[in-house]
Amino acid sequence: MSVSDPAVTDPDANLPEEIVWQGKFITAKVRGRWEYVGRARNIRAAAILAIEDGHVLLVEQYRIPLGKRSLEIPAGLIGDDDGAEGEPPEVAAARELEEETGYVAERFENLGEYYSSPGMVSESFTLLRAHRLTKVSEGGGTDSEDIIVHRVKLTDLRQFVADWRKGGHAVDVRLAILLAEDFLKEDE
Repeated sequence: MSVSDPAVTDPDANLPEEIVWQGKFITAKVRGRWEYVGRARNIRAAAILAIEDGHVLLVEQYRIPLGKRSLEIPAGLIGDDDGAEGEPPEVAAARELEEETGYVAERFENLGEYYSSPGMVSESFTLLRAHRLTKVSEGGGTDSEDIIVHRVKLTDLRQFVADWRKGGHAVDVRLAILLAEDFLKEDE
């Protein structure tokens, strides 16, 4: 819905957006009573579901905003380098999957655009499914990243995540995609 849509009833929808602060990657904004952040230059992210032979590829890395290690699906920014503003999500996904996990995919399936916390963050991510994976390196990210790759059996994922949480670590909301079956069970 656009703000000109008659179904929009929020009284702040048509107020001007004000930039309170802007850094290289993040912009803090205010519109009426709403405070939120977004990526500078409308940068988005690519998030990758990499599943093969009954295993899923997950990455672990320390996240400064959380103050702890986080378990995530591979992901990275789209078009964040100067001159790469029109980068397709599939190109970013291919780069990030190989950098982070050491795997390449024969092809990517675009599963759509999603928002992880739309009441606070305007950032979106494109979810992509990687098909026909081949391991080409150890992964681990770039020199400025400290990524550990986990290849987890899908049948062990629930316990893997539970153990991860018991260790006091963070779990990215996108892992809920892989655990959806557990969340959708009827009451017993």
